[in-house]
Amino acid sequence: MKITSPDAPWSEVSHNSAIQKQVFLANGEMPGLTQFARSILQPGQISPGHSHDDMWEVFLVTQGILTIVVDGSQHELLAGASITLAPQEHHELSNRSDKELHLTYFGLVAPSTDLASPL
Repeated sequence: MKITSPDAPWSEVSHNSAIQKQVFLANGEMPGLTQFARSILQPGQISPGHSHDDMWEVFLVTQGILTIVVDGSQHELLAGASITLAPQEHHELSNRSDKELHLTYFGLVAPSTDLASPL
């Protein structure tokens, strides 16, 4: 069992050092999980476009509005909505609103045979 305190330390998100994340489970703490974390994006913050060859990623919007561009297609997700991204899907996350955006997310290791698997 592992309990993570709400006072756990915050660290930088690799795609934009101005965005902070709080990691509840780090890579290697649970088989197949790359991390389980939450982030808060301030108004106007962007996590630049990127993709992952080796993982699935799931985002849950817990507060605010997420604008996400996936392979050139833009989507707006409200609180309570989630999005699942397959390996190699290029994605950019942004907060285009005037309120904080809160995301909870996790990544799962993708076996090499699943890289082209559709959702």
